[in-house]
Order: sequence, then C-alpha cells, then structure tokens
Amino acid sequence: MYLPMRENDTIVAVSTPRGVGGIAVVRLSGPDALTIAEKHLTAHLSPRHATYCRFDDLDDIVAIYFPTGYTGEPTVELSCHGSLYVQQTLLQVLVDDGARLAEAGEFTRRAFLNGRLNLSQAEAVADLIDSVTPAQHRLAVSQLRGGYAQTLKNLRQQLLDLTSLLELELDFSQEDVEFADRSQLREILTALHFHLSTLLSSFKMGNALKRGIPVAIIGRPNAGKSSLLNALLGDDRAIVSDVPGTTRDTIEETLTLDGITFRFIDTAGLRHSDDCVETLGIERTRKAVADAHIVLFVHDATTPWQEADVDLTGKHVIVALNKSDLPQHALSNPQFSIFNFQFSISTRTGAGLDALRAAMLSAVCEELPHEDEVLLSNVRHYEALQRVIQALENVARGLEEDVPSDLIAVDLREALYHLGTVTGEVTSDEILGNIFGRFCIGK
Repeated sequence: MYLPMRENDTIVAVSTPRGVGGIAVVRLSGPDALTIAEKHLTAHLSPRHATYCRFDDLDDIVAIYFPTGYTGEPTVELSCHGSLYVQQTLLQVLVDDGARLAEAGEFTRRAFLNGRLNLSQAEAVADLIDSVTPAQHRLAVSQLRGGYAQTLKNLRQQLLDLTSLLELELDFSQEDVEFADRSQLREILTALHFHLSTLLSSFKMGNALKRGIPVAIIGRPNAGKSSLLNALLGDDRAIVSDVPGTTRDTIEETLTLDGITFRFIDTAGLRHSDDCVETLGIERTRKAVADAHIVLFVHDATTPWQEADVDLTGKHVIVALNKSDLPQHALSNPQFSIFNFQFSISTRTGAGLDALRAAMLSAVCEELPHEDEVLLSNVRHYEALQRVIQALENVARGLEEDVPSDLIAVDLREALYHLGTVTGEVTSDEILGNIFGRFCIGK
C-alpha cells in the first residue's frame, strides 16, 4: 500500500539502478538533509558545488548540496563507489541519524506537491526513465516540458471563471440577474472541445509510439507468416513447419526501426477449422487485426488468391507476396490493388524485406505530428479527457435547451474536476498512489 507522504521527514534512497557499478548516487531530501549529511563528511558543502570529501571511514565521495533540489526541498546527492556494501552501509548510517527510506516515487511526489512539477509532468518523468527509443524519449520530453498541460490549465481557468459567475447567479436567482455571458461560454466550450478532440484523436498514435506500433502478421496457413517474423527479427523466434496450423496462438516480438518500435504479432493462419484449439487461435487473429495499426498480409505467391475472412476496414494494409524466389510465383495480383502497398518478397533469401521495412516506417511517419504539436500517450489522461468531453457536451445541450443554470453548473463542475485530475489541480491519495507507486525507489 502506498502511504501518504510525511512531509516533515527527511528521506533517503539509492537513485542509481540496483546492483554493482562504478558509481552509485544516494539522494537525501528533506528539512534535515544537509545537517544529517554533514555529520559524516570531512568538508562543509557549499550550495550547488561538487565537493570531494570522505564519508566517515567508509568511502571517498563527491557531494552536492541543493538548497531547493529536484523535490523543492534541501537535497544532498552523494556519489560513492558502486559497492553494494558501501551503498547499504551509507544508507544505514543516514537512517540511523534520522532519515527515512523513501517510498517508490516519493522524490517525484514531493516535487509535485511542492509545485516543481504538475501532475502530467511528474508522470512524464516515469515515461522518460522507461523510454528506450528516440520516439518514446521525444514523447516523454514533450510532456515533461509542459506539452498540452499548460493549454488545458489555461482553458480550465477560463471555464472556472465562467462557472463561478454562473453559480453566482444562483445566489441572485430571485432578481433574475445574468452574470455569465452565454455567448462567451459557448465560445469557450467550442475552443475547449476543439483542443480536447484534437488531443483525443492523437492518442492512438501516441500510445502506439509509447508501447510499440502494433503490426498484425496475417494470412492463410503456410503463407510464410512465421518465416517473415523470423526474417524481420533476424532470429528463429517462431516455429516454422510445412504442416498447416502450426501457429495456434499469437506470438509477440518487438523490433526498432529508425528509432520507432514495432510490436509484431504473428497469428494463426486464417482458414475454416474444426480443431477447437486452432479455432481459438483464429479468433485471436481477428482481435490482433482489430487492435493493429498496420496489417502485414502475407500471401503465398505460388498459389491462387483466396479472400481472407477478416475485417481490414480502416487498416493500413501492406501485402507481402512471399516466395518470390520460386519460378511459379506471381509478381502481382489485381486483387491487392485496394490495399496500400504490395511487395514481392522472399523470406528465404531476404529479397524485398528492406522495401517492406521502409513501407512500415512510411505508414507511421506520415501520421507523426509536427515538432510544435503534441501527442496524447497517457491512458489516464485519455480517460479523463473523454469524461470532460462528455460533460461539455451536456453543457452545450443544456444551453441549447435553456436548461436552468444550476443544472448547467453541475456539468461544468464535472468537466472542471476531470480536467483538474490531468494536471493536478484536483488530486486524491488514491490517484497519487496509483501514479507514483509505479516509480522506482530513488525517483
């Protein structure tokens, strides 16, 4: 269970990854951070200066004191050698002198509560730590630097001002006075709806970039789907066999191309089967297609075209005509003209795979935003903004139908609440626990 922050405590943790390394950083934050640290140092610490000194007889270290550090509180960072013994002994000494071991995410939680970060920026810290590709890094940095949070905060303030005026009318209901300009309220509703709709529409791409672009590999049995997965990965990840129906469940693997992670899902071959296990696999194939951003449709070019019994509506479909190294293969097929791209490939020789990779990158890059645009990638934000949209639509409908001000105010307060949960104007211990509980200790 995530405990509420005890704000007067001085907390300590190792902020570098667990294990042995060249250097380990121990972070100490709170009102007594400097006092506790200097009890054991052979030098006095000047603000924002790196000081080489000794920590008791334990280790020679480099210490830096920040009067208002990452957390917004006095912070001391001690860089020691990465010995597990040194790390644990140093921690124990600091705890014995009055510090408390930090909980997961408590440093960033304090940074939020002390106004150093808004809530969406605090969440971006975790995304930045978890990022492993340039695309994931750009998403996290954009959100960490403010992203859409300031826009939402400004719009929320305008809505809050009008809500206050609307509720003021309720105090003068008998005088029939109108404080809130209805036309101005409609303008703000329109602007807010536009910004939120734009953000919500970007979630599919933003979440895909964060988790990996889902690519479903589909086709008839023995078309070469598993062979294609192995060829793209450069590894024998999936079992390949001439026996139809070898793949009965989905297999997922990731591959990074030009800084973008693709999440490949190898699926069961599409055909009618009386085998209950294979039938379940085919159903999972349909779900994989439904969730996919790109569909790699693999067809054995030495066999006649057969319609695939799967809904490809709205999908970016790339057809891979496999077995191009065989003399009887078909170079193209007019049946595929409705799809985005078609390529002749050979999973055995590797022919055509570079063009296939380029087509996948093109399918993603054409949907990426400009540098000054942001993508919504956080599921919590997406769900909150959906609720805001619903509440604002109720407000707009109420204005059109001349609903009493008190009922309109209820919907406005709901919109304000959900907007506030994104940037942190509205919080609860449960929300904060869910967010910061997924952080590593030391951050």
